[in-house]
Amino acid sequence: MIKNPILPGFNPDPSILRVGEDYYIATSTFEWTPAIAIYHSRDLKHWQLINHALKTKEQLTLAGVGSSLGVWAPALSHNEKSKKFYLCYSVIHGANNNNFDLDNYVVTTNDIGGNWSLPIYLNSSGFDPSLFHDDDGRSWLCNLEWDSRQGYQHPGCIVLEEYDTNTDMLLGSPVPISRGGTNRGCLEGPFIYKRNGYYYLITAEGGTGYGHCVAVSRATNIKGPYECKDNKATITSQPEEFNERGIEESMKLHRYNPGSYLQRSGHGFIVETSSNEFYMTHLCSRPIMPLQRSILGRETAIQKCRFTDDNWVELDSDDNLAKEYVEEPKLKPYKFPKTKTRDNFLKEELSPDYYTLREHFNKSWLKVGAGVLSLRGRDSLFSTYNQSIIAKKITDFNVRAEAELHFSPENFMQMAGLTCYYNNNNFYYLRLYYSQSLESKCLGILIADNGNKKELLEYRVPVKENQKAIQLCAEILAEDLQFYYALKDNCWQKIGPVLDATILSDEYANGFTGTFIGLTAQDLYKKSKWADFTYFELK
Repeated sequence: MIKNPILPGFNPDPSILRVGEDYYIATSTFEWTPAIAIYHSRDLKHWQLINHALKTKEQLTLAGVGSSLGVWAPALSHNEKSKKFYLCYSVIHGANNNNFDLDNYVVTTNDIGGNWSLPIYLNSSGFDPSLFHDDDGRSWLCNLEWDSRQGYQHPGCIVLEEYDTNTDMLLGSPVPISRGGTNRGCLEGPFIYKRNGYYYLITAEGGTGYGHCVAVSRATNIKGPYECKDNKATITSQPEEFNERGIEESMKLHRYNPGSYLQRSGHGFIVETSSNEFYMTHLCSRPIMPLQRSILGRETAIQKCRFTDDNWVELDSDDNLAKEYVEEPKLKPYKFPKTKTRDNFLKEELSPDYYTLREHFNKSWLKVGAGVLSLRGRDSLFSTYNQSIIAKKITDFNVRAEAELHFSPENFMQMAGLTCYYNNNNFYYLRLYYSQSLESKCLGILIADNGNKKELLEYRVPVKENQKAIQLCAEILAEDLQFYYALKDNCWQKIGPVLDATILSDEYANGFTGTFIGLTAQDLYKKSKWADFTYFELK
């Protein structure tokens, strides 16, 4: 059996694709870089992170982009004629007053594990673009056309435009093809699939919260009209149908279903296996109850599907509820080596599971190799520019992160340490800095709680000037976070109280990402002070 989620931790909007015996999933990264994570499998059960599509400043810059904006909803496709991979995505610059300022792009490659092209601009009418390559050689782009006009139904409709793969240009004008298969509202995430003469339009509806679902409509002409069987969801965590068209709020906490292991299930992509079975990936979350907060963010799950005799697609079940355990396909098991939990920074290259904020790795502020990772202090963690942070997603409710820090701050504006980070308004930070009141270096905890800054001054620990190395630790056990430090190797001592880890969640922070733990440094004086870390472990 396959146990969901197959990609735990922050891995939303999963787009799945099969080419030969290989399966690939691309997931959103928002303000984190490198952008668009790409995973590989050969059995749909075991997955490995192999690449990111946008890895250079020429491909992507996100300086100043707000939290939970940036790169949304990648959609993979493959043109069998040209043997070329396509990857569509949105870059969201702003989302104020019911307006989305965004650009849609596509990048291409012949090697999905190699380098991707520079972005090709598509349009800016709305988010979640995807390409469909028809068997007659024509290609089509569909996306949500966002409608911000007062008095009109929000968010808008799905539109279709022909795309010329020879010139990489859109042809003609967009044609409206759907306003949703259900009445749940919050229409987005369109994807077209073809089988037995039918075009299937797969959409995400109900908001990417507790009313989310995968809806499937079909037509015999790619331009429609599309119809959805009984106007019901194909996959969801909340089988109860409801009408919330025109309601813009997406989290819908009141739609929580206590009978479902997976919550917020929606945004689906379908794939046929080489064994002629059908599966659909979708996002989901697993909130900590009763607080109803998802510290792991939106994750990737997979469900087995089937086509009925009259050519409707449905869950391979007697209902439409997303399942924790799914029958695995008739494919040979294909496992990957276990990844190391500890990094001693011996190589100049980092493993692909490290991320930075809004800008790609740059040796002007990040150096690694010969047993040391060095960060040059720059902006504060509250900034959306020039943050020196390198972090990993947490993928389990019980995690422990450790690091060893070598740092000699000269004033209170210089600091470095270990952070548990959701966004620039919600984080915990165990830092080493210089305290004027204590007249020494000290360890202290800085908290950002929905933008409200708090320093736990009563828990500060003075550190002698000749103390060269300090070990730092963060341990999350479900909703509880405890920091530790050690002045002698592995002689751990608690610092600060047990903290509420659930403020690092979508529901609390009103965001779309997930919790990261990582290394960071700031120099608010001259942005020239370096901090050295000799290991980082996340397990």
